[in-house]
Amino acid sequence: MSPDPEPAPDRRLLDAYSETLVSVAERVSPCVAAVTVMGRGRDGRPRPAGSGSAVALSADGYLVTSAHVVAQGSAGELTIADGREMPFAVRGRDPMSDLAVLQAERGDLAPAQLGDADRLRVGQIVVAIGNPLGFAGSVTAGVVSAVGRSLPTRAGDQLRVIDDVIQTDAALNPGNSGGALSDSSGRVIGINTALAGLGLGLAVPINATTQKIIGALVRDGRVRRAYLGVAGAARPLSPRWTEQLGRRQGTEVAEVVKGSPAEVAGLRRGDVIVEVDGQPVQRPGDLQRLMLGNAIDRFMLLRVLRGGSLLTLTAIPDELKAA
Repeated sequence: MSPDPEPAPDRRLLDAYSETLVSVAERVSPCVAAVTVMGRGRDGRPRPAGSGSAVALSADGYLVTSAHVVAQGSAGELTIADGREMPFAVRGRDPMSDLAVLQAERGDLAPAQLGDADRLRVGQIVVAIGNPLGFAGSVTAGVVSAVGRSLPTRAGDQLRVIDDVIQTDAALNPGNSGGALSDSSGRVIGINTALAGLGLGLAVPINATTQKIIGALVRDGRVRRAYLGVAGAARPLSPRWTEQLGRRQGTEVAEVVKGSPAEVAGLRRGDVIVEVDGQPVQRPGDLQRLMLGNAIDRFMLLRVLRGGSLLTLTAIPDELKAA
């Protein structure tokens, strides 16, 4: 009997791709829970007030989800991948990053391994795992369509823009919010947050900045940080400024929130922020990382390119009250 023919090269590639997705699904699915949020109706009786997904952070009962998933209630029930059900309480919410932390009544969870979204590249394979339309443990796959997107969020009368949002073509549906966006190694690099349009989904990145936010929610139940009031995107610098400043890009101001400290400081749309308090600002995330609690109500020096000139502006960030 003659041996089986070698599979065609494209078949081998498909098998490798499939094996990667199966591996990620087996590794990450046990870390993702279905979330049912309970609120109270007009009669005072408990009623379902929302649903979505959550990702386990630790074995002792902490999970991360999207803030909008738990916006209408402070407690509810989790359904773990192994079928267990357990009550949870909302430990803390941060609408300005669209992140929230839940605390399950019991532990023994399978914690996810967190990655670093700052290392993502466009075209990289990603896998979304959640509970869309009530179908628990659903897995979809795609690629990183873009990085560095901005997502406007609002809490009360304050507007903030989440920078460095991940855009993916992995299919997302209602119920995916709060679920995991994983890389091909099974590391969670984003929390799915929104359906941006046909074939486009957005995820809040897991990186140094958001891990600090999650840590504050676990520790204190709230986030205290500064608010400047700009939205931006990375922009390459001209050869002249690259040579003079010693860096290849800055953060171009795409929007200045009316009445914000940025507007008071004189920042304009089209300005390119290259430095804050002596720290290089090449990407929006660089700026957000400087907006910590110790930046509130103190002078902050911004070096800005405008019309071929390098300007120095002074801003005094407010505290982000909505946090």
